Formats: sequence, structure tokens, C-alpha cells
Amino acid sequence: MDLKLAGQHVLVTGASKGIGLSTAEHFAREGARVTLVARRKDVLIQRIHEITESTGAKVDYIVADLSHDAGRENLFAAAPDIDILVNNAGAIKGGSLEDLSMEDWRNGFDLKFWGYVHLCKLYVPMMTKRGSGTVINIIGMGGRAVRPSYIVGAAGNAALIGFTNAIGASTPDHNVRVFGINPSPTLTDRMTDLLKDKAVAQFSDAGRWQELIDTKAFPFGRPKAPQEVASLAVMLASPNVHYLSGTVVDIDGGGRWAK
Repeated sequence: MDLKLAGQHVLVTGASKGIGLSTAEHFAREGARVTLVARRKDVLIQRIHEITESTGAKVDYIVADLSHDAGRENLFAAAPDIDILVNNAGAIKGGSLEDLSMEDWRNGFDLKFWGYVHLCKLYVPMMTKRGSGTVINIIGMGGRAVRPSYIVGAAGNAALIGFTNAIGASTPDHNVRVFGINPSPTLTDRMTDLLKDKAVAQFSDAGRWQELIDTKAFPFGRPKAPQEVASLAVMLASPNVHYLSGTVVDIDGGGRWAK
């Protein structure tokens, strides 16, 4: 199927690893022009080489710290005329209300919640004035299946879900789409690194990390791969599903409803 994304300029934040990196690569495979955004220049350069080698696509990068207003404004100034924005930067710390400090709350909200809101505030008016554009907010199931052990994520992700619903309800009047995706736990570098640390502690062998995955804890007997989120994002960004805005799609294998 031709997803009609060739030549589209796609900006992906948090693109140096995990879901962001996989999403960038999948857009590149569809012939899009992709700009990677993250904090570390050396890592971004390496990722560009990897994506270019595997896809042959044109890929560039912008170094930006999106936890501050100035960083977001500088990003917009450097790449103001994009077709698709993928908001993905931001990891919210786990823990209960008693465990976490106010600094933990602020750090989680500054990068993810305020980062997404601010970039939408910058890019959506440009898109509506132009009469075209798409914003994809990668949020998280923590805002749906709320847990007291992930209290900041419950609050921040739930707020972003509501924000995405609301803004995506108004933008179709200007031929602009805003929607979101809620991934459940995903086998990213972050998860594998944690499992490797546990494997070292338990087995004195980081290579045995896969033995620590509780297959009964996940739908289909496994955590999902970043490529599955990336594939969904790219498919939904296609003009082939243009009548999609103001919604947030859960990709959790039905785990939210499991006993």
C-alpha cells in the first residue's frame, strides 16, 4: 500500500532511541524527509548514519533541550515549515505520591506535558494557517490504566490525552489532524537496560535478561516492540486515513482489560 508520505517533512522529538528512533526510521522508509530531535549531537549523528544506510532517505537533525521554553522556540525557529510533528520526547519517573519530590513532578511535566503543549502551540497555528499538517502525540497507557505507583505519569498522560482530544476536535476545520497513541510498556533500550541490571544482580550475567521477562504479565506473552508503535504512527499519519483527529489510540494488546 502506498501511504502517500513520500516527500513529507517529518519532525520527530526524542528520536535518538526507542519509539522515537523507530518511528523516524519507518517514516524514512516511506520516503519522507525526516528530522531527528534530541539533546545529544553525537548520538543523533550516529542515528542519521544508521537510518540513511538502511533506508537511503534524506535525514537531518536538530539538537534541542525541549524541557525549556527557549529550547522549543529555537526548534520551531530552526524548522518552522514541517508537515508532520511527532511529539515523543519525555520519560516520566515512576513512583507513588509519597516517593516522589516536587522536583520529580516538575521534571516530568516540563519535558513531556509542557513540551507537547508548547510545540503544539507553536506548530498548530502554522499548520492551520497553511491549511495542512498532522500532529501525533505519543502519550502512554499510564493515562488510561492509572496506577498509584505511576502517579506522575497518570496525571501527566491523562492531561495530554484530554489535551489531544480537545485540540484535535478543532483542527479539522483547517484541514489539520491532531491525534495520539498510547503505548503500554515497550521493549525499548530503557526496559532492556533495567532487565540487564537485574540479570547481573540475579545471575551475574547481563546476557540472561530475557529470562526475567514475565510472559504471563503481557498480552501475547511478550512486551511489544517499538516497531509496532512506529508502524501504527506511520500508518495513521497517511492521508489514506485522513478522517482521524481528536482521538488517542491505545496499543496495549488489550492489557488494560485483562484480569
